[in-house]
Amino acid sequence: MKPAPALAEGFPDLSGLRIAREPHWFRWIGAVLIVLVLAAIVRAFAGGQIEWSYVGRFLTAKVILEGIVNTMVMAVLAMALGIVLGVVVAIMRLSPNPVLKTVAAGYTWLFRGTPLILQLLLWFNLALVFPTIGVPGLWSARAVDVMTPFLAALLGLGINQGAYTSEVMRVGMLSVDIGQYEAAQAIGMGRLRALRRIILPQAMRVVIPTLGNEFISMVKATSLASVIQYPELLHNAENIYYANSRVIELLIVAGLWYLLAVSILTPLQMLLERRFARGTLRLAR
Repeated sequence: MKPAPALAEGFPDLSGLRIAREPHWFRWIGAVLIVLVLAAIVRAFAGGQIEWSYVGRFLTAKVILEGIVNTMVMAVLAMALGIVLGVVVAIMRLSPNPVLKTVAAGYTWLFRGTPLILQLLLWFNLALVFPTIGVPGLWSARAVDVMTPFLAALLGLGINQGAYTSEVMRVGMLSVDIGQYEAAQAIGMGRLRALRRIILPQAMRVVIPTLGNEFISMVKATSLASVIQYPELLHNAENIYYANSRVIELLIVAGLWYLLAVSILTPLQMLLERRFARGTLRLAR
């Protein structure tokens, strides 16, 4: 065993002294304040004018269940549209063609720069700009008949999501080593085939965590479609409390369903992340 080094001459031996712990008073004060605030919030809800029996009664009401189904259907369809648009726009942004790059950059700028609720209202009121829509010589119809709340919500949410997803996909594709592109070209792959077979599968490892968060945000963003009368969860809850004036009770019901949906989606996102990262995990072992 290696002997301990001798003390320098003139210095006292401090090895036997007890190490004093720093009190961290501000940390304890902060924790106490947080507990007091949480207790005050719980006390307010417990003593407020809330009929908890209404929460239990409407939690599984048919119109509420239809609302959560419509919410999830809209979230899945809008996210799918957003991913398709995002991939296409990301490829356009990385294209050497200046026209494609400019159009893609303009699309991203426009839909990321305006509020989502404004876009929903524009799609829903499209008939004020285009009274009729269709293909010249083949088909046409009144825009007010075509642009239903469902279609307006799908276009508004999906196209807006496409602008954000395009940036996520672009970063994911840029994260793939340039050698992968060169290797694909060396074996005779075209640009699109290399993207589909080589680049995009590797980019998904980077993209999936962000897309998972985007999908969870999409579930909650569907509540904005209530302004254009799409019968999602919040809209149906509003219709009920307009009739019975149980505002807080119905908002609690809607909040519980959103929390349940997010609680189910979160572990699914983790499983998907693990699947796409399995190659990296094997290398890390």
